[in-house]
Order: sequence, then C-alpha cells, then structure tokens
Amino acid sequence: MTAHAPHPAPTRTPQDTARLSADAMWATDHASQGLGMELVAVGPGTATISMTLTERMCNGFGMAHGGFIFALADSAFAFACNSYDERTVAAHCAVTYLRPGTRGKTLLATAREIARSGRSGIYDVEVSEDGVVIAQFRGHSRTIGGALIAPSPSAPESRDHTTTA
Repeated sequence: MTAHAPHPAPTRTPQDTARLSADAMWATDHASQGLGMELVAVGPGTATISMTLTERMCNGFGMAHGGFIFALADSAFAFACNSYDERTVAAHCAVTYLRPGTRGKTLLATAREIARSGRSGIYDVEVSEDGVVIAQFRGHSRTIGGALIAPSPSAPESRDHTTTA
C-alpha cells in the first residue's frame, strides 16, 4: 500500500499578499473612504489611489488644499508599505507641491518602494492631475509587528503564534 503525502497548502504569490493586505486595510480605512478615495491598483511595494477634488477640498484661492493632496499621497504610501502583510506605519513624511490641484479634477497618487530593509522603508509617491505631476511625496515607514491578513481556518498557524497540544 502506498502512502499519499498530504497536499501542500497553496502558497500566496506576492501579488496575492498585496491584494489581501489592501483588502484588509481598506475594510476599516474610514479616512480614505470618507474622502472619496478609490484604490486603483496594488502590488508588492506599490499602490495607486485616486480622489476627485470637491469644493470642500479647496482653499481660499479656489485650488486644492495641500492637506488633501497630502492625505491622498499618505494613503497611497500606506497601502504600498503595508503590501507585505506586516503592519507598517509612517515614521516621517514630506511633500513638495509643484502645481495647484483643480476642483472637480481627479488626482492620482502612485506610490512605489525605493528601499526596504529590516523594519524600515522609503517610498516615493507622485500625485498627478491629467498626467501632470502636481506633488512629490516621500514617506519613511516603520514596521510595528502583526499581520493584516487573518489566517484562514484551514491554514497552519501564522508565524506570530505557537501551537500547543
């Protein structure tokens, strides 16, 4: 009689991990949702988010308030640096505004990983309107521990848990 080895558990691709991490974050990201942001794309170390500038997002000059541009860039940064199923937060962020944002237009924030080592990472985000870059953002991240993706009931225990008999 031949013994059959159990089927190995399917492994997630880095893209699957990025998507599942984003889904877990998005479910409770009331700030991004409340500002009307939409998650356009996510991948390992990358994310793209859009947001349409409403009248309430404009300053006294009738252009986008910088805080809303920053919030959009920060959200793209967050989804990019959390794409590895490790809870990660901002340690430092800076933005440079290049052009004004226009009421009624949709802004696109595209984040990409520049470096990641140990618990630290650096991410650049370009915010554009109609294909023209209006702001550059750089975020420094810090991994704080814990997973975003809940383990499936049939999966072996996660790396953060030990099993006891």
